[in-house]
Amino acid sequence: MNLPRRFDLIVFDWDGTLFDSTALIVRCIQDACADLGVPVPSNEAAAYVIGLGLQDALRQAVPGLEPASYPALAQRYRHHYFARQHELSLFEGALEMLQALKARHHWMAVATGKARRGLDEALAHSQLAGIFDGTRTADETASKPDPRMLLELMREFGAEPERTLMIGDTTHDLQLALNAGTPSLAVSYGAHSHEAFDAYGPLAVLHSTAELHRWLIDHA
Repeated sequence: MNLPRRFDLIVFDWDGTLFDSTALIVRCIQDACADLGVPVPSNEAAAYVIGLGLQDALRQAVPGLEPASYPALAQRYRHHYFARQHELSLFEGALEMLQALKARHHWMAVATGKARRGLDEALAHSQLAGIFDGTRTADETASKPDPRMLLELMREFGAEPERTLMIGDTTHDLQLALNAGTPSLAVSYGAHSHEAFDAYGPLAVLHSTAELHRWLIDHA
């Protein structure tokens, strides 16, 4: 017997949640800093800002840089990222999970710190046309953890906060959910350490795409 559906709208972060891109993003931030001769952040510092909009991410990763230099740093980051994004792919099992949720008639969306160009190219590369019902990027609304992108998606689909689920790999995603009044799920295989997640009250912390898939089938 099928259980009643708990969530109408399921919203995924992209990098580090569905797309195996954390390590490349860290390297590209570091390479961009090296290009400009500014202090290169550690792996941990560069990973921490993943999920934010690019300008916000770079300001946090390299806080001592003159404001006028951030556009050049962003340009070098994009240069390195777009040169190597063809190396990236969805996490193993992510496509099957998305297809299973689609078959259950959930609305599915993406809320990401990527820019629109970057997300569109990643979706095309991953052959996910038609999977998602809506998407929001940081350059067309507000950067996480401002709740605007999640509020806009809920308004687009007429979904109530308690029937909307946000899934992400960073504390930025979980704070976004708190700010928007929605439940959240955390995954531990992305950018942030799972020890930091408890303070944000996710329904669960899942340690693989397979675990996430099972949780969603059983509980969503």
